[in-house]
This record gives sequence, C-alpha cells and structure tokens, in this order.
Amino acid sequence: MKKLISILSITAMSLSLMSFSVSAQQSTNSNPNLQEQNTMSVLWFQTSGEAKALFHQGYNIGKMRLDEIIKKKPKNNSKKIAVVLDLDETVLDNSPYQAWSVVTGKAYGSSSWTEWVNKAEAKALPGAIDFLSYANSKGVDIYYISNRKEKEEEPATIKNLQRIGAPQADPEHVLLIKEEDKGKKDEKVKDKRRQQVARTHRIALFFGDNLTDFSGFDNLSVAERNQAVNKRKDEFGKKLIVFPNPMYGNWEDALYGYKKNLTDAQKAKIRKRSLQPFSP
Repeated sequence: MKKLISILSITAMSLSLMSFSVSAQQSTNSNPNLQEQNTMSVLWFQTSGEAKALFHQGYNIGKMRLDEIIKKKPKNNSKKIAVVLDLDETVLDNSPYQAWSVVTGKAYGSSSWTEWVNKAEAKALPGAIDFLSYANSKGVDIYYISNRKEKEEEPATIKNLQRIGAPQADPEHVLLIKEEDKGKKDEKVKDKRRQQVARTHRIALFFGDNLTDFSGFDNLSVAERNQAVNKRKDEFGKKLIVFPNPMYGNWEDALYGYKKNLTDAQKAKIRKRSLQPFSP
C-alpha cells in the first residue's frame, strides 16, 4: 500500500511539474519580453570593437570626402558648405537608455526617454568630435537635425552637445522637431529642416544611423528599403554616411508595416516569421 501511495505521489508531482512547465511556456509565448530580446544588440553596441571601428571608419570617410568637396568647390558658388548629422546613435550614444530598457524590462516611453535626454549625459560616439572639430576648422557649417522634441528637449540637447565639445551647438544649428510636426503620420518631417538648410547652403554630406536620416527612404516596406539602397548604392560613402544601430530604427518599423498598435506578442511573431533560416 505504501509503495502504491509513493508511486501515485511521484506521478502526481510529475504531472504537476509538466503542467507548470507548459503553463510557463505558454505565458512566455503570450507575453514575450521584447526588451530582453535586445540584450545582444545593446551589448554589441556597447562593448564590441567592431562597432567603434565602424564609427571611426564612417567619420574618417567623412573627412576625406569633405577635403575633396572643399577642393572642388566652384568659385562662383556663393553658398556655404554644410554637413548635416542626425544626433542619436550618430553623434550621441544613448545605449545606456537601451540598456536600462533591457535590465528593467520597460519599453521605450516618451517620459522615460525625455528623462534620459534631460540628464544631458550621453557620451560622444567614436570619431564624432574629431570630425566635427575638423569640419568646423574648415569653415563648414554644421547642422544637427534630430527628431528629438524642440519644446521639451532642446535645452538639454544643446547642453549635452556642448558638454562633449561639439562645435556650433546652438539653437540655430540644432534643428529638432517642432510641436506642430509631432505625431504626424507623414514621417518626412526631417525633409522640411533639410530643405531649410539647403536653401542657404550646399550640403556636402549627410550622416545618420537610419535610412530616414536621408531623403527618399521614408515609409518604405522592407523590400522597398533594400531596393532603394541598391538603386542608390553609389551615394553611400560619397554623399551619405551610415552608422550601425542594431538596437532600434525604422528597419524594425518596416517589419511591422509601420503599425503602431501591435501587441508585443504580435511583434514577436512577426520577428520570428521574418527570419530566413536554412533548411537542414
């Protein structure tokens, strides 16, 4: 009898553990931690020598191209030469915010992002200050075009840029998104500011970590983005300088078809479905 009871107890315990395991798995599948999925991306950005090398490479190319452009500038062209740079993950390193998101499991939020921005503690990315100082020494005007919010984040953004030694960090050259442009469905809000600079300057180079830091890449599907890159391949390294950012960007928005109301579970499903695995 005791032996039978023991067997029944072990069987019940096994079934209970199996049930717990299945429930846990179902819970994980229904509530995926998307922030946890970003762990390796953030680690690569923060710790890899390859990431730093790519930033140095991009800014070194920028210096060489700038020298060529200045040398070939037509004497009858009265427009000053300018360079246009994105800020986040181009000049400023916001990976601590992304790391906070991974560690806490909290997704990006407007209030937490503004809290990070207002600390003005983002460090310069490798090569950024060397290039900016070089461009400044050549008499080139520098414009920082970012979708940071002008009303809430301009003072801290300028403070941060000045803290890292970025030249021309003032309201005239730091062009953030205006209140009337916030939340617009048309993502081409940077075009207005690029055109503003182009009216008075000859823009020699654009720098960014996102294709939408350059004109002509907004609201494109995954396939269309790749087609556009192939079509304009000769511009990269010549007019457009791209930096690596595996942590976030419009590349991810394109995966979701730019839908803003998807659940984490839906996003996780789309991510997995978008992989291209080999078939053993």
